[in-house]
This record gives sequence, C-alpha cells and structure tokens, in this order.
Amino acid sequence: MTTQEAQSKHARQFGLPVAISLVMGNIIGGGIFLLPASVAPFGTISLVAFAVLTAGAITLALVFGRLAERHPQTGGPYVYARAAFGDFAGFLAAWSYWITTWVSNAALAVAAVGYLDVLIPVHESKAATITAALVLQWLPALANLAGTRYVGAVQLVATVLKFAPLLLVAVGGLFFFDPANLGPFQTGGQSGLGAISASAAILLFSYLGVESAAVSAGEVRDPRRNVGRATILGTLGAAVIYLLGTLSVFGTVPHDRLVASTAPFTDAVNSMFGGSWGGVAVALAALVSMVGALNGWTLLSAQTPYAAAKDGLFPQVFGKKRRGVPTVGVLVTAVLASLLTVYNYTAGSKGVFEILVLVTTFTATVPYLLSTAAQIYFLASGQSERVSRSRLARDAVLAVLAFGFSMWLVAGSGYEAVYQGVLFLFAGVLVYAWMAARKQHGQAPPSASTASSEPSASTESREARESRESREARESRESREAREARV
Repeated sequence: MTTQEAQSKHARQFGLPVAISLVMGNIIGGGIFLLPASVAPFGTISLVAFAVLTAGAITLALVFGRLAERHPQTGGPYVYARAAFGDFAGFLAAWSYWITTWVSNAALAVAAVGYLDVLIPVHESKAATITAALVLQWLPALANLAGTRYVGAVQLVATVLKFAPLLLVAVGGLFFFDPANLGPFQTGGQSGLGAISASAAILLFSYLGVESAAVSAGEVRDPRRNVGRATILGTLGAAVIYLLGTLSVFGTVPHDRLVASTAPFTDAVNSMFGGSWGGVAVALAALVSMVGALNGWTLLSAQTPYAAAKDGLFPQVFGKKRRGVPTVGVLVTAVLASLLTVYNYTAGSKGVFEILVLVTTFTATVPYLLSTAAQIYFLASGQSERVSRSRLARDAVLAVLAFGFSMWLVAGSGYEAVYQGVLFLFAGVLVYAWMAARKQHGQAPPSASTASSEPSASTESREARESRESREARESRESREAREARV
C-alpha cells in the first residue's frame, strides 16, 4: 500500500451528518446540564433571554453560511478576515481563536472529571484526578491524530449518545410538565430589561461553536453547499435542545428546589421517574457530551493555525497534515491544555485558571466580530464575486444583526475578561511582527546594488524594443532613399 493510499484510508471528508454533529457537539458541551439552575434565580423571564440569544445565534450562523459559500477553505473566520482586511486582521482572528480552543479544552477536561467522579471516584487522590483529566484530553487528541475518518466517527457517535438522554428530558419532560413548578415570571427588584440582560450574561456563551463547520470547511465534502447547511441545521438543533431542555426542567422541578440545585437534569429525571438513578444517567450523558466537545474542539484548534501557516502567518510546522489532520497543531494544543490542567490542580490558584477561562469568552468573539465585519465590507464595497445581488438587502440586514450580536457577546464577557483578553491579543502582535518579517524576507526584492548592476527583465525588454524600432526606422529610410535615387 502506497503512502497516498494509506493517507486516503484514514483521511475522509465529512458529509453533511458529521458536519452537523460537529456544530451541535461543539455548541453543546457540558454547560447545558447546569444552565437551568444558573438562570432559575431570575425567574422564567430567562427563557425570553434564551429566545433572543437563539435568534442572534441563528443570524450569526446564516452569515457564516453565506461567507462559506464564497470562501470554502479551512480556517473559517481567519479566511474571511484576511480576505477583507489583510494579513493582520486574519492573524488576530487565528490567534484569538487558537487561544480560545486550547484554554477551553483544559476547562472542559476539568469539568468532565467532576462528572466522572460520580461514576468512578477519583477526587480522593490528586494524582488520580490529574491522570483522569489528562486521559480525557488525550483520548480525543489520539482520535484526531488517527485521521479525519475517526474524528468524524467519534463525533457522530458522541452526538447521538449525548442527545438521547437530553431529548428524554427535553421531550419527555413535557409530559410531566406542571405549571405550578415554574415559579414567578420575574424575581428581584430589577426591571424586565435588566432581568433579561442579567440572565443573558450567563447564557451568552451557550452558542459558541456555530463557526465549527466553517473552520473545518476544507474537510467538508462539497463545502460551498454543506458548510452553510451544517452551520444552520446544527445551530437550530442545539437551540431546540437548549430551549426544550430548560423549559422541561423548569416545569418538572419546583422553583425553590431548582434555584439551589447543583444537578438540575438529575433532579428532573428523578422527578419524572422516581428513584435516584437519574444522577448516574445524567453524569454519563454529561461525560459523553464533554468528550464529544473535546473531540471537535481539538480538531478546530489545529485548523485555524493550519490555514494561517499556509499563508506564512503562523510557524510553518503548523501547516503540515497527516491523514487529513494538522498533527502538529493537535499535539501543541493538547500539550498546552495539559500543562494548564496540571497547573490548575497543583498550583492551588483556582483564580488564575478561572480568569483564563473567562478570557476565552472574549477571545472567542473576536473572530465573530471580524467575520461579520468582513461580510459587511464585502456587501458595502460591491464585490460581485463575493456577494449575491439578488440577496443583497437580506444579507446586509443579517450581517448588521450578527455584528450587533457579536458586540453583545463582547459586552457580556465583562470588564475583566475584555481587559485580560486584549492583553492576550497584544501578546500576539509580537508573534505577528516576527512572522510578517520572515514572510517579507522570503519575498524581498533585489537590493539596490544588484538592481543597478543587473538590469531587470522589464528594462532589458524596453531597450531591446527601442533598438529594434530604431533599426526598422533606419532601414525604412534607407529603402526610401534608394527608391528616390532610382527615379
């Protein structure tokens, strides 16, 4: 078997079902299992905030779908920002997205250990806890290193397994729904708009991951058609699970009990069917959900640096693929996430880790802002190859709404996250300066001394042309004089 045949055996482009699973799996990690209890103190008005956020996320998904039709390359937001605003904007999108992925992977692994502890007690030993967190990170990394064929298989299986119990609560809970459990529509003394904004601040980042198919467009079959469809369908699927799941929990668990709950889906299952087996079921579902999210985010963590490396804006080692996967990007991401995880457990400074995780809520929105701004630029500049005249007005409205939604995401991340996130972005400026200098050096024109001693091709061409024209004019004049002499 040749090397190319071995590569193709393990590298396979994603079809539409796997692309949808990638979007849904990355949007829905483990947060859904705590969201109902997190927003319950605001009352059922939080469902209004959820509906608003869902509309914003779908708008953003539609914009990504339109961008992917014109730019169906791996890299997603990086590709769009660079096409519109140049290398520096593209680098900022790639850099901020890369930070988001590996810090988020560390956070997912730490949270997953909490659910694993329900099934297998590991928190009694720090060494066992660290080992479990590292295993949960490296299993998805190994699946990625095995090739895109296995990434897709893991993602599809994980999505099916985690949505089965979620749908059980989301749909089954409606049959046990008791309006008396909902509690007040609004609690506290704040206004309705204030309550919506406060609950939205918690829910804002529930939809991070809508860009997943766009980032991996190069690995999606027929990307011009399937990336947009996967983005929209995956976001809609996640929205249905979110809204129905939260509503069902609100209607099956009494409000006063839900406010104090640390496992709302467990309480919902126990209320629906009795007994205490719900805790194990929900813990297993959450664990599968997080492993699936880790699998998808690990792939994304390597795709954006890969695209930037191909353009000379990231170290070239990130631009090499094996079995359809940028292996160095996967390895570097896994190592960085592992180091951060170990630091979290050994340094005893949870505040530092929490700040880093909070920073990702800001860095994740930077590519969104740049992407939506790129779409607005394409529309406003009248670039016919990137826009559809028949859909100009609709696309313009969607782009403006998506930009506003992205700004809301930035505002909701809080002052500290924005402050820390900007520092992370500025640290990337140094990396950009180094990479841009190397890129420029590789494309440097001849020096002045070389140019003066060796005429350029254009100069030589002009001199040759002038010499030929002079010779032809002289020959023509001599020929005319000869004719006149004969006469």
